[in-house]
Amino acid sequence: MAELAGVSVRTLHHYDRIGLVPPSARTAAGYRVYSPSDIERLREVLGYRRLGFGLREIADLVDDPATDAVAHLRRLRGLLQEQRDRVAGMLTAIDEELEARAMGIRTTPENQLRVFGAQLYESIGSAYPATRRTEQRIAARIWDALGDARTVLNVGAGTGSYEPPDREVIAVEPSAVMRAQRPADAAPCVAAGAERLPFADQSFDAAMAVSTVHHWPDPVARLGEMRRVALRVVVFTYDASSAGWLQRFWLTRDYLPEFAGLLADWPSLADMTRAIGGRAEPVLIPWDCADGFFEAHWRRPEAYLDEQVRRAVSVWTRVGPRAEQRAVDSLRDDLSSGRWTERNRDLISLDAAELGLRLLVA
Repeated sequence: MAELAGVSVRTLHHYDRIGLVPPSARTAAGYRVYSPSDIERLREVLGYRRLGFGLREIADLVDDPATDAVAHLRRLRGLLQEQRDRVAGMLTAIDEELEARAMGIRTTPENQLRVFGAQLYESIGSAYPATRRTEQRIAARIWDALGDARTVLNVGAGTGSYEPPDREVIAVEPSAVMRAQRPADAAPCVAAGAERLPFADQSFDAAMAVSTVHHWPDPVARLGEMRRVALRVVVFTYDASSAGWLQRFWLTRDYLPEFAGLLADWPSLADMTRAIGGRAEPVLIPWDCADGFFEAHWRRPEAYLDEQVRRAVSVWTRVGPRAEQRAVDSLRDDLSSGRWTERNRDLISLDAAELGLRLLVA
């Protein structure tokens, strides 16, 4: 068992002594016997351990009766994806500095330290104020869905877009960069993540999450956590489970097929609505959408050529610089030649488009 797991026998003995991975049986000679369920548990413990979790934290995770082996695998995969994104961001920053050094350019101290940014939002957050703001028509849908809720928890709150001005709001945001950019008059903000909200059951009339669920490892579990702390849940997110979803948007269809890989393990819309016990409603995107999220410029393709627009959208950071540059170059060529207009002539007269955005309401 120790050899297969790549750990010492001493480690297995320690896990047994502290009750983390006790074997199901022992032989007459006293040897530990591990069942298939013991092996699953050890795999989960080692997975969390190698991601940097402490043994006490790991015990809480693997002893959670509401989380089965599949849920643990999904959570581990999500955490590893987050780690991969951090490494990709570091590699990009290192490549940029190497290129600058090769040209004899000395980078600023800020850029030199950026290589150690820990979260995806740490690298894209500084671009938010320029292009990410409240789109009032979408805000009206969200605020209407909150109903008569007076106390609202905004999970993954970012800089505070879409927080209702006429309610008592508490924000939760793990990124220091995003918290630092919240306006002075914004709702009070707690440094925490959606995986374990620091509030008692049903502490709020409603909990909301806007354009953040796609960053969460194990979204279903975190939606369930929102349901735990609030009587009502409202989530603005994306449906990547319906047939032909990748073809809905010309940018992913024709220029950025890598987008599909980012949502390969994205839960189905049914799973997400089930997690909160609610329903899903389509949200159309107006052609002049004020909030610069990924799909916002569907009728203004030239916007995607703007570096500032792209830097405020996590998709471009996650697909990597090579895919981004190829997509931008191809789009620029197609706009110049008229091919984009020819392919998307039916969009030009539309005032709003259905591109898979959904409002989950419970």
